[in-house]
Amino acid sequence: MASGKVAPNNATDDAILVTGAAGFIGLHVAQRLLQQGRTVVGIDNMNAYYDPSLKEARLSILRNHDRFAFEKLDIAKQDDLFTLFKQHRFGRVIHLAAQPGVRYSIEHPHVYASANLDGFLNILEGCRHNGCRHLLYASSSSVYGANKKVPFSIHDSVDHPVSLYAATKKANELMAHSYSHLYGLPCTGLRFFTVYGPWGRPDMATYLFADAIAQGKPIKLFNNGNMRRDFTYVDDVAEAIVRLMDKPPQANGASFDPGSSAAPWRVYNIGNNKPEELMKVVSLFEKELGRAADKQFLPMQPGDVPETYADIEDLARAIGFTPKTSIEEGIRKTVAWYRDYHGV
Repeated sequence: MASGKVAPNNATDDAILVTGAAGFIGLHVAQRLLQQGRTVVGIDNMNAYYDPSLKEARLSILRNHDRFAFEKLDIAKQDDLFTLFKQHRFGRVIHLAAQPGVRYSIEHPHVYASANLDGFLNILEGCRHNGCRHLLYASSSSVYGANKKVPFSIHDSVDHPVSLYAATKKANELMAHSYSHLYGLPCTGLRFFTVYGPWGRPDMATYLFADAIAQGKPIKLFNNGNMRRDFTYVDDVAEAIVRLMDKPPQANGASFDPGSSAAPWRVYNIGNNKPEELMKVVSLFEKELGRAADKQFLPMQPGDVPETYADIEDLARAIGFTPKTSIEEGIRKTVAWYRDYHGV
């Protein structure tokens, strides 16, 4: 391992694998696990989709923990990944590594096939052959695609994606189901809804808003700003994932419900259950940064949707947890981090 102090692995080792550990959600999930005294092995390919220095800065936080180890590794490289799985025989895997971004998928489709399809298949095979007791993996609210019914429920059909990114995430859910059915691998899909907070990705709206307003540059508001998003604070997301980790799904007999299965397979919405008007979010950033935004109103972008809204009743029943962070508090903390990180 490149860093950290993980004991040599064997069948009794309880190290947890977090893929995409240098990513936004990966950092917060790994931190939460380490705070609980767990041993974490993190992997990431450290690609240049956005500035790798931000990923390095996140990793520097995790490297301060003795129970964390990191290896630079691409999940699309089967041999390297299988070597890691054979060494550690991870009982639990939290798979967050992926190529993100709806708009980027329109211009770079093959990148998504490699990371989100081939890479996910390698994760499934690593889990299958090495005794994994629970695989949790990142899906996305984008799987709801053209659905008109709100709030979005895991019991709704999600057969009409409107971007390739969304299609790869729906494919991940289907691939996971097949492994649950064939091999009894417990799999939990995590449909994230507009996750935001400190250490966020530079291509995400909240980071872009903070950066543009701070620098006096225009912000782009698509669909003329008439958008609603179920903004979910990253600490709430991490807490939900860590709680779900210790609750692998069980086979429950015959089931044809889209959100569950006769196999040990489930999906959950990881959202705030409270969509916010985009213009309200912009106004909160203006307040925290102390200056007005230069607003550029634009038409809807291909692959985008006007509203997301998570029904999280199933999540609450499963783990007794609902998000606690208000949009006001979340943006205040996001701007405080932005100021500190950039010296603004």
